[in-house]
Amino acid sequence: MSVRVLLVDDQALLRGTFRLLIDSCADLEVVGEAADGREAVELARTHRPDIVLMDIRMPGTDGLAATAAICADPDLAGTRVLVLTMYETDEYVARALRVGASGFLGKYVTTDTLLAGIRTVAAGEALLSPGATRALITRFLSGPAPDTLLAPPERLDDLTPREREVTALAARGRSNDEIAEELVLSVLTVRSHIQRSLTKLGARDRAQLVVIAYQTGLVRPESRQP
Repeated sequence: MSVRVLLVDDQALLRGTFRLLIDSCADLEVVGEAADGREAVELARTHRPDIVLMDIRMPGTDGLAATAAICADPDLAGTRVLVLTMYETDEYVARALRVGASGFLGKYVTTDTLLAGIRTVAAGEALLSPGATRALITRFLSGPAPDTLLAPPERLDDLTPREREVTALAARGRSNDEIAEELVLSVLTVRSHIQRSLTKLGARDRAQLVVIAYQTGLVRPESRQP
């Protein structure tokens, strides 16, 4: 089955370019286009896409508000938001992760990276572009914000020591392969630990797991490894 994509950007030319790229792939399909956040929410509820490719800065209802509305809608539990931004260190990106976005990419990425990113998020993985991930998370997600906490700190007690360890490494930007190598585990075992941590912490996906790790204090900026 094709991954169904909703395009959200106020620039019609950019939407058209993305549509051509996505529709050229046998496993991807554009199901709609929106020029602002309000239309994005409406079309998401109509088409129930797998992925919303979301611009942040748009006139009217911006991408942040639209992301929050989509991720909070229980009828759209199967829809994931992938944010596109011109500036990877933009605070709006971190706020989008807090309200439920599954990741972000810079608009300057290559065609292959964009298409791979859509597939990665559709598969349930977080996509945090490597150039800015650690700096962005450290700067904007390390301090818990009471009105945006995704899980109370005591929920960490539900994790086993190994699950805490794997979650902490994921929050520091390690891939499954890197975690497996560091802990001398199989990649399948790492995935199992990640999935159990997602379930126990009530996280929507890996991106929310990263946010929870910082907000609950499991990972702190001073403990961040290079």
